[in-house]
Amino acid sequence: MSVIEVRGVRKTYRRVRKPPERALDGLDFTVDEGGVHGFLGPNGSGKTTTIRILLGLVRADSGEAQLLGRPVPAQLPAVVGEVGALVENPLFFPTFSGRRNLRLLAQTAGVPRARVEECLETVGLRERAGDLFKGYSLGMKQRLGIAAALLKRPRLLVLDEPSNGLDPGGIREVRELIRQLGSDGRTTVFLSSHLLAEVQQVCDAVSILARGRCVATGPVSEVLATRATGDVRLRAPDPVAARDVLQGAGLQVSSMGDAWRVHGVADPAAITRLLADHGHYLTELSSIAADLESVFLDLTADAR
Repeated sequence: MSVIEVRGVRKTYRRVRKPPERALDGLDFTVDEGGVHGFLGPNGSGKTTTIRILLGLVRADSGEAQLLGRPVPAQLPAVVGEVGALVENPLFFPTFSGRRNLRLLAQTAGVPRARVEECLETVGLRERAGDLFKGYSLGMKQRLGIAAALLKRPRLLVLDEPSNGLDPGGIREVRELIRQLGSDGRTTVFLSSHLLAEVQQVCDAVSILARGRCVATGPVSEVLATRATGDVRLRAPDPVAARDVLQGAGLQVSSMGDAWRVHGVADPAAITRLLADHGHYLTELSSIAADLESVFLDLTADAR
């Protein structure tokens, strides 16, 4: 089942004394239920506009968008109770404790008070729930924002740049929390982020935008497979001699610390035969897959 479907969505912003700005240009993508789906794109690619359309904050010029099988914005009220969202920085009363802030939100939403404690436990803030919000680190503030988004037990959790501005420790905390939420089987996480290394660590699938269009979508492994590097990693008992043989055959070789990287290998088996003919037998020969950052930069090169 799909929790998000976007078909042919277009959005143009009219600007005073400036040409119109096209944010989305026939955008198509689908988010299947379960796990973590990364939503990527350079600045100006249309990520924020898409999220605002899905949440009913902006109306598309044309096309169709659905949340949990219902068209938005027409039937958004029917499913909004099953959608949690953290867009931009969370806003809380600075002189209230984390717990009190969540209790106020829970009361407004008609959520039992016991759910507040469950959410605090989920995001790892149970021990600091009595502290004032203004004393929280940025990472703790983001986690409290995620706790607020989880109060209604959403089927879909939309997170827009949740690691933005965090230090490495805060990024790690949010990463681990997102991985936990995506693996519990109850909530689908739709994650917009520019931290590609983080996305690769937590996401099951991705959609990549450029100039208002989706240029790649699918499981992370499949998206990476579309941009194979053609490079291999190898180790041999006599690494220097093995390198000399490879370079003597016209191959480009570079260091990978305790191994060699051979570039642009069309037939890895030929490497094995070449070295064996010279008395060198490999202890490792493996393909080097493209990482998400290199695929992203390749796909969005014309949009930056």
